[in-house]
Amino acid sequence: MDELSQRDCVPCRGGVPPLAAAELNALNDQLDPGWEVIGGHHLQREFELDDFRSAMAFTVGVGEMAEEQGHHPDIHLSWGKVKILVWTHKIDGLTESDFILAARADAIYCHAH
Repeated sequence: MDELSQRDCVPCRGGVPPLAAAELNALNDQLDPGWEVIGGHHLQREFELDDFRSAMAFTVGVGEMAEEQGHHPDIHLSWGKVKILVWTHKIDGLTESDFILAARADAIYCHAH
C-alpha cells in the first residue's frame, strides 16, 4: 500500500484496455483489505468514522487529493461513513491510477485516526 500511495495518478486519454484479472489481483493485494474489486469494473470501500464531522473532514481530504491528482472518485457521505467508488471513466474500467487513488485515500484515513 505504501508504494502505491506515494505514486501519482496518470491521466487516461482513453484507448487503453482496462486491467485484466491478473493485474487487478496483483494491485488489489497492495491495498488495504477493505477495498473490493467489483465485477472487474470498479473499486469500492466503505470507511467508518466517529461522527458526521469526521466523515465530512475525510471526504474533503479525499476530494482535495482527487482534485490534485486529476482523478475523481464517486464519494458517498453519511453519518460516520464514507463510501468511495473509483474507476477510470474514459475506459469504463480499472487502471493503475484507480489503485493509486485508493491507496492515497487509505493514507488520508490512517492520518485521520
